[in-house]
Amino acid sequence: MFKSIINAFRVKEVRDKILFTLLMLVIIRFGSTLPIPGVDTAYFANLLSRVSDTDAFGWLNAMTGGSFTDLSIFALSITPYITSSIIMQLLTIAIPALERLQKDGEDGRKKIAEYTRYVTVALALIESTAMAIGFGGSGLLYSYNVWSVLVCIISMTAGSALLMWFGECITEKGVGNGISIVLLFNILASLPSDFKTIGDKFFSNKTIAVAVVIGAIVIAAIIALTMFTIMLNEATRNIPVQYSRKMQGRHMVGGNSSNIPLKVNTAGVIPVIFASSILSIPVIIGQLTNVDYSTFWGKVVYCCNSGAWCNINYPWANIGLVVYILMIIAFAYFYTGITFNPLEVANNMKKNGGFLPGIRPGKPTSDYLEHILKYIIFIGAVGLVIVSIVPILCSGIFEIGRLSFMGTSLIIIVGVILETLRSIESMMLVRNYKGFLND
Repeated sequence: MFKSIINAFRVKEVRDKILFTLLMLVIIRFGSTLPIPGVDTAYFANLLSRVSDTDAFGWLNAMTGGSFTDLSIFALSITPYITSSIIMQLLTIAIPALERLQKDGEDGRKKIAEYTRYVTVALALIESTAMAIGFGGSGLLYSYNVWSVLVCIISMTAGSALLMWFGECITEKGVGNGISIVLLFNILASLPSDFKTIGDKFFSNKTIAVAVVIGAIVIAAIIALTMFTIMLNEATRNIPVQYSRKMQGRHMVGGNSSNIPLKVNTAGVIPVIFASSILSIPVIIGQLTNVDYSTFWGKVVYCCNSGAWCNINYPWANIGLVVYILMIIAFAYFYTGITFNPLEVANNMKKNGGFLPGIRPGKPTSDYLEHILKYIIFIGAVGLVIVSIVPILCSGIFEIGRLSFMGTSLIIIVGVILETLRSIESMMLVRNYKGFLND
């Protein structure tokens, strides 16, 4: 690994891209410390200290690297862009015109990227307006008037748009996917506070021997979960494809074999985000309306709060955890169903003279791929459930609160790091250097 890092910095082009990426991340971190004019920067920190950790606020704070609770100009971070990308991906399946654009090569993808930017700015404007007006009168703004509301809205919207531009600059002139790099950097920015939380919970007032044993167990658990997440991210089921030989001119071409790599975790982190977002809606409404938890609606809200799950004092709240698990599995099937079309894959194979050994081309091939997908998706969804509920179990059993690098964030961290290493490796292999993943 160290030799690969040295080799990467020996190549001027790769070195410049890495240094440019690091410079942009430093600028982003500096911007995360700039407060919005006229805003009480401790408002959300005080609000979150009075309520249990939830996927709504906890996930958002992790994705923003703490900028949300600090209410900097990057308070919204790139979450509007992530939401916009998911919306556009779903609309591409639902709207034929967008689907044609996506299949229209590079020009079509650029057009969809342009629409994604517009939707991002619109979502940032809506979110910042809701925050400025909804929380402004209850202490978010020092002076609740039209001018202060406008300054808050413009600052947060401009900050989100600026981060989106930074991400695209990293994609173009740096290494890896810029938006993913920014998201990873934000998550990693919370690591010091997470380690402090772990240290205060498990190591304070302990003897050296006990602390060493506990430390070994904690480190082993984190490594095991990380390795499991890597396996979940990289696992594929290869479907063998054979191409028939055909005559072109005076020569026979084709006859080669290939594979269709079906990822076990076909939907990525999207099912977890969908499930968390839906269950967070009643929690947010309940917190904003000061719901009475002794009522039926209050108990429903409490069941949806991930901070209440796995608590031995309130076992009935685990109904929400069961719903959460079922939603992750359901969304894994749903999202894969709209992003992977077995019939389209089968037809494309048939047009190119490809077939699965022992399977007739056309609909039989489509039915076979669909059958394989059913259990692959289930395995991937179960893996997602395991990674997602481990931090929930730790929070409920050990009462350590939400850790930003666990659960959903860990899936993102692993995926982005592997993607970035492949990007650097591809640039190095052009110059015959050995890459990170081949050590």
